[in-house]
Amino acid sequence: MTTSDTATDAQLSALETRFEDTIARSERIEPRDWMPEGYRKTLVRQIAQHAHSEIIGMQPEGNWITRAPSLRRKAILLAKVQDEAGHGLYLYSAAETLGVSRGELTEMLIEGRQKYSSIFNYPTLSYADVGTIGWLVDGAAICNQVPLCRTSYGPYGRAMIRVCKEESFHQRQGYELLMTMMQGTDEQRAMVQESVDRFWWPALMMFGPPDEDSPNTAQSMAWGIKRNTNDDLRQRFVDMSVPQAEALGVTFPDPDLKWNAERGHHDFGEPDWEEFMQVVKGNGPCNAQRIAHRRAAHEDGAWVREAALAFADRQREAARA
Repeated sequence: MTTSDTATDAQLSALETRFEDTIARSERIEPRDWMPEGYRKTLVRQIAQHAHSEIIGMQPEGNWITRAPSLRRKAILLAKVQDEAGHGLYLYSAAETLGVSRGELTEMLIEGRQKYSSIFNYPTLSYADVGTIGWLVDGAAICNQVPLCRTSYGPYGRAMIRVCKEESFHQRQGYELLMTMMQGTDEQRAMVQESVDRFWWPALMMFGPPDEDSPNTAQSMAWGIKRNTNDDLRQRFVDMSVPQAEALGVTFPDPDLKWNAERGHHDFGEPDWEEFMQVVKGNGPCNAQRIAHRRAAHEDGAWVREAALAFADRQREAARA
């Protein structure tokens, strides 16, 4: 081993120690800081999946913008879908601080090399689904994302602060819509219950597989990227949702759901993990449709990106002149 090799090893060891000490103090890693390649890759995967989920998640609810029952409901839904687009942009920007471009991430998504949340591969069959997504899907997202405000990577944690504030508003908006429908006709109440029946189990799957089957959780927890395990977050979501369902007047399609006084939590049944894996592998009800729509939008917007780049080049040339 040469002297230069020894120095390099010593420097690397010092950098690793500094990184580990920063994590141990629950302080933030910033883009300028040295980080292990595994840490960087894990962040790219997680932040990209999160960003893709926000963008793909515009599709199920956007499907109902033109069919909203009133101008007020249309304006609310438009604002929410616009918020989701903004969330995707915040998160793509955070991922770019790790050395990947937004274009690269989009290509990986539409080529099937990166994933997004399984929940968005289910169809929105009725207008009640707009409310159920707001209440259950955004509610699950809040449980998952609030701890990410304290994630160890600075740009990700700071982006999540605004995302979580807006998601909380979306959750309340969805619950208000369902409460309004539950005070309406028998048909409207039945529509809400049917929607809840369809989305309950997919919402539980949003937290990912059980901890013993999750290949990334342990390392992500050790690095401070995640603050809670999948199962812990799933339990928190169930405990939060049950009293809300009682107030709303709906039930969840789980015969095993009951309060466990000894644990101080609700017991609940096991989601269909085989269904979950099929959806993740691309075999869900809407996987092909969602990606086809995203690919078409990306291709149709090529001229806009080209025009923006040409304008930026012209501005730089003018500045140099």
